[in-house]
Amino acid sequence: MKDSLITVSGGMDSITLLYDKRDEIALAVTYDYGSKHNRMELEYALHHCHALGIEHIVIPLDFVARYFKSSLLQGGDAIPECAYNDDNMKSTVVPFRNGIMLSIACGLAETHGLHKVLIANHSGDHAIYPDCREEFINAMSNAMSSGTYKNITISAPYTNISKSDIAKIGKRLGIDYSKTYSCYNGRTKHCGRCATCLERKESLRIAGIPDTTEYEDD
Repeated sequence: MKDSLITVSGGMDSITLLYDKRDEIALAVTYDYGSKHNRMELEYALHHCHALGIEHIVIPLDFVARYFKSSLLQGGDAIPECAYNDDNMKSTVVPFRNGIMLSIACGLAETHGLHKVLIANHSGDHAIYPDCREEFINAMSNAMSSGTYKNITISAPYTNISKSDIAKIGKRLGIDYSKTYSCYNGRTKHCGRCATCLERKESLRIAGIPDTTEYEDD
C-alpha cells in the first residue's frame, strides 16, 4: 500500500531511501530553499522520481535564504573545505531546516491521505545537525501524530546507520550514484574538497562502489 510521502533532495541518502521504499511511496517533495546546491540536487530528484513513476513536487521556500543565516545558502560565507567536525561545519547548519520541512511534509501527507513521512537522516549527521538526531525525529513524529487526524508519523530508517551503510544498501539496489549530487558548493562538478564530497568519496570506497563522480580536482 502506498501510504508514504518522502522528502527527497537528490543526494545519495534520500535517493537510496527513495529506491529502498519505492513500493510504499505515493508522493515525493523537494524544497527549493535557496541553498547553493539546490539547482544541482533538484535535477537528480526529478530524474529518479520520473524513473520510478513517483509523483514529485517542488515547494519554494525562498524566505529561508532571505532571512536565515548559513554558509549553505546563496549569499552565505564560503563552504569549509575539510572533513566534518563541530567547529568548521556549524556554519552549514540552516536553523531548524528539518523542522520546517517536516512540518510542511506533514500537512501535505494529510492533504493527500497519507500516513507517513520518510526522511533519510543518518548517524553521520548527528553531531553537527541537531534536527537530524533521533531525539528530535521522535519528538517531531509525536507532535505530527498529535496534530493530525490521521496521526501521521515520521519514518527515518537510516537514523542509526552510517553513510557507507546507506551506500551498501544502494549497491544492493543497483542505484547509479553518478546521478546524485552531494557537494555543498553547488557547482557543475563536485569540488572534491568540502566535507560532503569527502564523505561521499569515503562511503563509496567502503561500500566497494566505483566512484564515477566528476570532481574538480580530478
